[in-house]
Amino acid sequence: MDANKDTFNYTYSAKQQREIESILEKYLPQEESKLEQLRRLDRKAAKKGTVVSVAVGIIGCLLMGVGMCCSMVWMGSYFIPGIIIGLSGIALVAAAYPIYSRITKAQRRKIAPEIIRLTDELTGK
Repeated sequence: MDANKDTFNYTYSAKQQREIESILEKYLPQEESKLEQLRRLDRKAAKKGTVVSVAVGIIGCLLMGVGMCCSMVWMGSYFIPGIIIGLSGIALVAAAYPIYSRITKAQRRKIAPEIIRLTDELTGK
């Protein structure tokens, strides 16, 4: 019995230790590095413009489709309104990229000081 008191048994499993650490990382507060902040801000600059321009483009495509349907299927009294609706849809599709450019440029101007500050900190200037 005395021999059991003096011994120490320990089993080490690297796989189990990695699993424990990965679970622990999920519950610890995450600190964002400066490079991650820079990447997030850069993505944020284009996100709003992308969402708005895609929405405008989709609405334009749908309007163009309705206009084509009016012009080709219901030719009688809907021909002229169909052409007008289709042209307005084409105008919206054509306006999607300039809308994207304008919104993205405004967002970049808005977050430029923060981007420059983080870049200076990362490069050591």
